[in-house]
Amino acid sequence: MTRLLALFLVTLAVPAASPAHGGELGLSQEVGQLIVMSFKGTVAPPYVLAALRERKAAGVILFRGNVSSPRQLRTLTQQLSRAGSNPVIAVDQEGGSIRIVPWAPPRSSAADQAEAGTVGRDARAAAAALRSAGVTVSLAPVADVPSVPRAALAGRSFSRRPERASEAVAAAVAGWRAGGIAPTAKHFPGLGGAKVNTDEGSVTITRTRSQIEAGDLPPFRAAIRAGAPLVMISHARYPALDGHRIASQSRAIIEGLLRSELGFRGVAMTDSMEAQASLATGSITAVSERAVLAGADLLLLTGRGSYRPVHRHLLAKARHSASFRERVREAAARVLALRAGL
Repeated sequence: MTRLLALFLVTLAVPAASPAHGGELGLSQEVGQLIVMSFKGTVAPPYVLAALRERKAAGVILFRGNVSSPRQLRTLTQQLSRAGSNPVIAVDQEGGSIRIVPWAPPRSSAADQAEAGTVGRDARAAAAALRSAGVTVSLAPVADVPSVPRAALAGRSFSRRPERASEAVAAAVAGWRAGGIAPTAKHFPGLGGAKVNTDEGSVTITRTRSQIEAGDLPPFRAAIRAGAPLVMISHARYPALDGHRIASQSRAIIEGLLRSELGFRGVAMTDSMEAQASLATGSITAVSERAVLAGADLLLLTGRGSYRPVHRHLLAKARHSASFRERVREAAARVLALRAGL
């Protein structure tokens, strides 16, 4: 382990550890820092609370079925926060129809916000509303730049012009941060060339390296400069960047492009690991292992039966492989640093 990572783990370990592990995390808990889980209903089930309490999960993602009213949401997030310590409590809150918390901003779509010049103000207002409800992470802004007719994410993007999208993404990141919510720029390295959502099918984006550099990456560069603490990795295939792996399983894309070239030092989070484009390449345990090996720090598990098999599998791998164990500890250190600031 490098000296820097060792320092992270000692200084950023979540307080109030169980007596069995003193002030540091055990390996099972370090593996848990790589997982965001989901559940059914408006009350957190005992197994979710136990995972948070035992520090074997970093947090949860909430969907519409988890949210019914302001009072219920606040009760739920308080329950989750009491079980964990600064847990990730994430929602999709892009704007328009993509709002898990329906009474909170942004009420306008991303394109309408950009057109009206209200992106930063809307993000800050949304952050204030989500923070008061106990949410800690927003899975927004969308940094994708539509580049093909009938682009799958056209209705969720700020603009078809990279420079305008970059300005909007930077404003959104600044607004979310100013309001006390951690934003997530997505879906790296860009889904603007996709005609199918990766949730629904496999996607290959045939743009050249130069086209990706000029048309897809500028909003992500802007997000990183603005201080985005999370970047979500897509499940599309980009032959110009990696001829063998989808982005979420590509070391060339996560470690090479995102970290080495763009200089991102925050948490690399996957899109839903149960997306069709992800599971088309293997089982939930296989794709999760590959994503961690590629450099992903946080696995977004949206399948309600995924948590236990993924945690067990990653733990077994970490126990038997020193290099994988080191990768887990590196990822856990980044997630712990994120949680310390939530």
